[in-house]
Amino acid sequence: MLGMDSVRVRSSVGFLAVLGLIGGTLVFAQAPAGQAPAQGRGGRGGAAAQGAGGGAARGGGGGGAQRAATAALVMKVDWMRPASQTGQTAVVQENIGGTDLEMKQYGAGKQVLTSGTPGSATAPFGVWTGECEGPFAITFRDKANYLNLTGLSKVTWVTKTSGFHVVRPVVKLADGTMLVGEHSEYHVPMLTRTEFSLSGMRWIKLDPERVVTLSAGQLSGGGANEIWFLNPDLSKVDEFGFADLMPASGHGTGGYVHLAGIEVYGTPVPR
Repeated sequence: MLGMDSVRVRSSVGFLAVLGLIGGTLVFAQAPAGQAPAQGRGGRGGAAAQGAGGGAARGGGGGGAQRAATAALVMKVDWMRPASQTGQTAVVQENIGGTDLEMKQYGAGKQVLTSGTPGSATAPFGVWTGECEGPFAITFRDKANYLNLTGLSKVTWVTKTSGFHVVRPVVKLADGTMLVGEHSEYHVPMLTRTEFSLSGMRWIKLDPERVVTLSAGQLSGGGANEIWFLNPDLSKVDEFGFADLMPASGHGTGGYVHLAGIEVYGTPVPR
């Protein structure tokens, strides 16, 4: 009898142990998704939960992290034809819509002509460079603000080219240094609207009188090719514009640049 009683006790204990295991499994399975049971918070799952909640409270991560603000429109060039102009003429200050921008012309910039039809969707009014006998740059200066073109700054413009001509961005820094960017735009078939970032772009020093590239010297960091101007300070740009470093071919389709509009996005810095 004693042997049988011992067997029954061991069987009952084993049965209760199985029930306990099943109950623990059910409790674990019913825990909310993404949340470990209480005894698991010290593990990897617990660390993730604290990162999402605690990090937000500190403002350093998770849902509480602030996203970088989108750059604002700080310069817009809308070409216009004043009532005093008819046909194709040399580009002058009056061809810029608004009074907040001042146009600067370098090299053969004064040979740039107007082109297109105001209000046209296929041939909008802008500038054409086919008569430029040498390289040129045209820039625009906001009378009230410098331009901070760091971070998320970008440029949108409408361009068309012919031959091997390309359009490049140009900046004049607050200290008077003029630079031309490595970005080049070429669209032979039609005027095309494009957008590009200034972040990470390489720059070359530009002679404002002749509009030719120059050695950066010590500012290049040395090396066999001292051409790249390292780490230019784009937080205070005095002028922004465009350049073509090749002379044009004259009227016809040989070689030229056609530009219909520019939008620059960044941050204004009061002068």
